[in-house]
Amino acid sequence: MTCRPDYTYEQQLFGRGALRVAGVDEVGRGPLAGPVTAAAVVFHPDRIPEGLNDSKALTKKRREALEPLIFAAAEVSIAHATVEEIDEINILRASHLAMERAIAGLGRVDHALIDGNMIPRNLATPATALIKGDALSASIAAASIVAKICRDRIMVELAQHYPGYGWETNAGYGCKSHMLALQNLGVTPHHRRSFKPVHKML
Repeated sequence: MTCRPDYTYEQQLFGRGALRVAGVDEVGRGPLAGPVTAAAVVFHPDRIPEGLNDSKALTKKRREALEPLIFAAAEVSIAHATVEEIDEINILRASHLAMERAIAGLGRVDHALIDGNMIPRNLATPATALIKGDALSASIAAASIVAKICRDRIMVELAQHYPGYGWETNAGYGCKSHMLALQNLGVTPHHRRSFKPVHKML
């Protein structure tokens, strides 16, 4: 039987006095282009949608069906770190910066559940890191879904301005067609110059 993320971690924190628990995840560490995007989600405990899961385990159609249900049942904050910030402070710090911004966008948060094994260093909110948290916590799973949908839409929009790189389908990841376009069309302002495959073409 496949395990689905549930609300156990959040309920444990409620039992310790936390009133507002946010699940936090980021999307877009690996691509060669575009921002890194994070989302923070605080659910109303009695209105959690059915069928939440790690965004990577869901089809595009299923993610898009869940998105309005998440927004209807939760407070959601989405934030980004830019390509310039990624190149300046490195992708790990930039992804943490996006998380910090997403949490700050919610106002008061008593505790944050962070997907991964690290807590952002400048986070003012008490937090717990959960490895594979998007498969464990309903709030993190929801954050992974809305962050992915938002970032995919950004890349589709950027693809309109920079055709030929396939961002509308590859979301900026370094697949074969994207690498070929980099060689033939060159580096755009939205490419991460600190990433080796891009840096080598400058």
